[in-house]
Amino acid sequence: MRPKKRLGQHFLVDLSAARRIAHLAVAPGVPVLEIGAGTGTLTASLLESGAPVTALEIDRDLVAILRQRDDLANATILCADALEFAYASFARAGPWHAAGNLPYNIATPLVTHLVEMENGPQTLTVMVQRDVAGRFAATPGTAAYGSLSVAVQYAMSVRRAFTLPPRAFFPQPKIESAVVHMVRRSTPAVRPRDVGRFREVVRAAFAYRRKTLVNSLILALALDRRRVERAVTAAGIPLEQRGERLDLADFAKLADALAEG
Repeated sequence: MRPKKRLGQHFLVDLSAARRIAHLAVAPGVPVLEIGAGTGTLTASLLESGAPVTALEIDRDLVAILRQRDDLANATILCADALEFAYASFARAGPWHAAGNLPYNIATPLVTHLVEMENGPQTLTVMVQRDVAGRFAATPGTAAYGSLSVAVQYAMSVRRAFTLPPRAFFPQPKIESAVVHMVRRSTPAVRPRDVGRFREVVRAAFAYRRKTLVNSLILALALDRRRVERAVTAAGIPLEQRGERLDLADFAKLADALAEG
């Protein structure tokens, strides 16, 4: 088989890296959902670590091969699109973990969904493009900081575990990848009164990065300027501030202030 460009396939071939990822992702007796099984390198390592494994793979040809392998006989191999999989149904069985080599074109929407979903994974251990990994853990005021950073850090503690060179994959990508390990917080980093409104305000604050926070909120949320300025002031934020300067606590105060009108 040849890797399919349309699926963004870059298969992990570094067995040592697969075992390191499995060590991070596995907890005794807790099911692991692997996203993007590929050629089964990580799948095998997860099984070796003693985890009950369900592996998703969108490529039907690969699924057929994986299901024939004796060393993967104890894994449940599903042919499924990771962006459309019924995660909520999988989560009904109890606590679970997620791991995988995420194609670059789906990493952001998929991670956002997994960290925001009810009964989401307790841990999320993923291989992603190095600059995407930087966005997960970015701090206010940096170029990488954005709505993805806030969404992830609201629900999870984030650690970049290690970097993978292009030679760890076949075919070799043109960029480096990084493995990021996220652990769900026992309570969210901040406690806004309305989580939905909080997320809406965060997305709006970064919708127009070259504009001030006030102007970005006005445009993205279609709100009256006076209402926005009152809320920003009530949250203790300078009117000339930009969204990328706000931390999670600032966003929670701003969302509460906007909810009060």
